[in-house]
Amino acid sequence: MATAPAVNGQVIGMAHYATRALAERLLPRGTTFNQALALNAAEAAGGAVERRALIARLTGAVKLGLAAAEATVVALTSAGLLEERLGDLLALTPAGDALVQAYKAGVAGIAAELYGDLPAEDLAAAGRVLTEVTARADAMLAAG
Repeated sequence: MATAPAVNGQVIGMAHYATRALAERLLPRGTTFNQALALNAAEAAGGAVERRALIARLTGAVKLGLAAAEATVVALTSAGLLEERLGDLLALTPAGDALVQAYKAGVAGIAAELYGDLPAEDLAAAGRVLTEVTARADAMLAAG
């Protein structure tokens, strides 16, 4: 039996890109992964989110540059998936909500296949390690 590799950036990155590729297959042609993340953020906020908060989510959690985050929002409003409302709010349109719901269902199916038979204690340990690595990387980025 082969020895499992130690957790490092390459192993984490390979897992991320493999699962991201699966998730991207679920998106309609012309919709990007970053756009899906923005739509998910709006849905998680109850269907409407302040523009400033959405941009902060894309630049903070997703690590997009400010211009790329703004372009993502513009593309979503131009595509009719988000609409601008009073108070600098961005709200899911019916089309945007339908896309998010279909995407979430597809991702849930992928996650069930990928993680469903893994031991809960292994998943918990991986979650703790990855959360700590993310916090440390974010601190290093904030420090410059």
